[in-house]
Parts: sequence; structure tokens; C-alpha cells
Amino acid sequence: MCQVGEEYGAPAPEVPPPPPPPRAGRELKCVKCSEGLPVVVIRAGDAFCRDCFKAFYVHKFRAVLGKNRLIFPGEKVLLAWSGGPSSSSMIWQVLEGLSRDSAKRLRFVPGVVYVDEGAACGQSPEDRAKTLAEMKLILQTVGFPWHIVALEEVFGLPPSVLRHLAQEPSGTKGAYKAAVDSFLQQQHAPAPGEEQLSQPGSQDPQGPAGLPTAAQTEAQAPTAAQTEALSRLFDSVKTLTAKEELLQTLRTHLILHVARTHGYSKVMTGDSCTRLAIKLMTSLALGRGAFLAWDTGFSDERHGDVVVVRPMRDHTLKEVAFYNRLFAVPSVFTPAIDTKAPEKASIHRLMEAFMLRLQAQFPSTVSTVYRTSEKLVKAPRDGNSGGPPGPRCLLCMCALDIDTADSATAFGAQTSHLSQMQPPTPPAEAPTTPCCSAGVGRAQGCCRGAGPCRREDPRASVIEQLCYGCRVNMKDLPSLDPLPPYILTEAQLRSQRASVLQEIQEYLIDSDDEVQTGES
Repeated sequence: MCQVGEEYGAPAPEVPPPPPPPRAGRELKCVKCSEGLPVVVIRAGDAFCRDCFKAFYVHKFRAVLGKNRLIFPGEKVLLAWSGGPSSSSMIWQVLEGLSRDSAKRLRFVPGVVYVDEGAACGQSPEDRAKTLAEMKLILQTVGFPWHIVALEEVFGLPPSVLRHLAQEPSGTKGAYKAAVDSFLQQQHAPAPGEEQLSQPGSQDPQGPAGLPTAAQTEAQAPTAAQTEALSRLFDSVKTLTAKEELLQTLRTHLILHVARTHGYSKVMTGDSCTRLAIKLMTSLALGRGAFLAWDTGFSDERHGDVVVVRPMRDHTLKEVAFYNRLFAVPSVFTPAIDTKAPEKASIHRLMEAFMLRLQAQFPSTVSTVYRTSEKLVKAPRDGNSGGPPGPRCLLCMCALDIDTADSATAFGAQTSHLSQMQPPTPPAEAPTTPCCSAGVGRAQGCCRGAGPCRREDPRASVIEQLCYGCRVNMKDLPSLDPLPPYILTEAQLRSQRASVLQEIQEYLIDSDDEVQTGES
């Protein structure tokens, strides 16, 4: 206890605070080579120097392509370029993979496509011309064959773009190795008298991919009527969510048409790991859970003859930004349809803000969601893999996942509601008008009598050919008239085929009937 008059010693000296821990990237060394000074910190404790980070980044890109083995040597691949960081980095990876200095050079033949979406995003003609000039400058530097198309060209697409074409068998691993050996033999044994011509703008004039001369395919400037029709289409859509989904659908159809026209069998997109994680959660919110394996997987075979691949799916947006900054990868900023939109303006914006905010607090959020998408399996409905292909959605071209009318799901309720919709009954005093198939072709028309045409509602016939997610988006489109003609034409053709098939169904012989007849 303290005593009165007790003398105490001098106060204890203050202990200085411990020094702060060394900041990552200064006193630390590269985690891979343990020699160079780190310049990039990808995750906590993962600090890379410049050379090791480049090797790490390039290895990710090559490993995805080598592990899946979907792209055969000499195959034409179309690179979908938007001007953004991820797609620009993808093009630079392909360019370096085809160069002479590459250790294992890529063997496919690349081409680049750019879709001008300025009319849908509200850009002025001057801004669109300036953006196109910047795009052309970068494309000329790259040296690949390139194709520039405007989004207004969707009003001139044929209905066949919405049809699933037969896909050639991809073969096994043995077929891939045989194709590689055959390709290498052709490269090492050129034909006699063959001249090696240098190509302008190509870093590897004698590369194994056999790059063609840089062909420039630029469509004519869209007419004022097409631009006005596209603006009217997007102005008629009520919500920003439906606008983004419609824009993505039209862009996919246009890229698919370019690929089929110029003979490309693969299309590469620059979807990164972060974007795919956001897309997975967004697709769940939009009712597209049945198609997550196609929307977020490495390959998407829904179109049949053209396969969409995503080689950048292992790279995060942070890694892409660091790589583009360190190695001066050029990119062009183009305003999107949701630029400057508030956070709650659409489901896409809301889910993106939600995921990025979680990623900032819990750094493993994106990787966890992404790994979940890798476990999804592309399985047909009810395991009917050997049967004939079922109907496909008119817009997204995925297999329709239609429940029966007595189903308790929301999709089944919508299907039941559409099946119960009947065309309005004409008034009794209405005069008798000839059928739409009057004359010689009456027996082949939609009506069988002399009464008024009982053709079903065109909107109901289109909605019945959509999946659940596309039906939800079409609710925000009051009228189908602004849609491009190829969509309405294909919907009418499908309805006519279905009605004709229903009429002749009783005259067709099933395979089971043939077996029973043979046994008897």
C-alpha cells in the first residue's frame, strides 16, 4: 500500500511502439523467384516481380486452352473485341502466342470482330466516328483480319441465324494429337516451289498458324432508318435490365452471323473470372438457372456449328488491370448502355455492386462463386441425351425447359396461362370473310372453313417459344413490332411447322410401332 511520505523512484521510461510490419512489395521478395523486387500484389502474400507476373498470367491463358483441347490446329477463331480491358488483353495474349519468340506457339488462325453499339447507347455520330477511328488504329497495329459491324445490321439478318446447325464431331484426344502431328508435318515439309511471303503488321510471317493477309471487312454505314429503328426498339423497353439482356442477345446473334459468314468455327470472348461470377449470380436472379453451365462455362455449344469459348475465365479483373498497365496493352473506352446509371437501376448493376462490395470485405468471394460455376454439368432435361433435340428458345437458343401445365412452378403456371389463351371471338353480326388461304391454297392455310381467320395471337405464339428468363424480359416490351424482322419471321416459321406437324402426327409411324410390327 502507499505510505505517507514514501519516496518513489523516477517514472519508468516509456517503451517505444513496435515498428510497423514491412509493407508488401518493398522489403519482401517475389514469391516465385525469391530474387526480384515485387511490383504487383495479387492477393495477401502473393507478391510478384514483373517477369514472374507475366509468366504467371500467360500460363493461365495457355493452360485453359491446353486443358480443354477444343481448338484444333489451323482452325479459324473469331476474337470478339469490345475495346475493354479483358478482351484487349485476350487479343494481346493471342498476338504474343503467335509470335516467333513464343515458346509454344498457338496454331489457330485468328480474326477480330468489333460490334459498334453506339446507337443503342445514345452516342452521337461524331462520337461513334471517333471511337471507330481509335479501334481501326489498334486493329491495324495488331495485324489480324478484322471485321467491324454496326448493331443496326441486325435488321438485315436472315432467320437462319436463330437455327441450331449440326455440329461436326469434335473427336477424342487421339484425334486431337493426330491433327497436331499432321499440322506439324505440313509445316516442316512445305510444298516444292512454295514461297514464304511476309505479311504486313504480323510479328511472325512464317508462324505455324499461317496467318492470312490482314483482311479488312467493314460494313457500310447504317442508314438513318436502321438507326431510328434501333433507337425506337430500345426506347420501347421499359427497364434497364431488359435493355441489357436485349442488347446482349442482339450482339450474340450478330457475332454468330459474322462467324458463319466468314467460316469461323470458334468465337473467343474476354469474360474474366470476376465478370463470370457476377453473371452467374445475375442469371440466377433473372431465372436462367437452368442454363448456367452454358452461360458461364468454358465452352458454349448451344449454336451447334459455332462454339463460344472463354479463355480469360481464370483471370480476375485485378490481374487484367495490372497486366494491361505494366505491359501497355491498349484499350478503348466506350460508354455502355448502363454507364452513369445508379446502383439500383438494373439487376445487373445491383448484383455487380453487391459482388464487388463483398469481394472488398471477403477477398475469396469471387473465387468461391467461380469455382461453383466450374462444377455445373451440361445435362439434358430428364437425362434424355440420346433422344432427338427438343425445341430451343427463340432468343437465347437454349433448350426449352418447359414444365407440364399442371406444374406448380412459375414456368408451368405461365405455360398453362398461355395455353388457355384463346383468340377473341368475332361478333355474331360480323360478315363472313374469306380465309387467309382462300382459293387453291385453302387446304394448306391456317383455317379450314369459310369463316374468319382464327389465327392465334402473334404475341402469344412468340412468347410460347421463349424460355422462362426470356419471357420475363419480354414483359418489359409492350409491342413486338419494333423487334428485328428475322426474329418475327423465324417465330412464324416455327409456329407453322408445329401446326403442320400436329396435323400429320396421326399419320406418322413411330419407332415403337415399327418394332412391334417387325415382331408380329
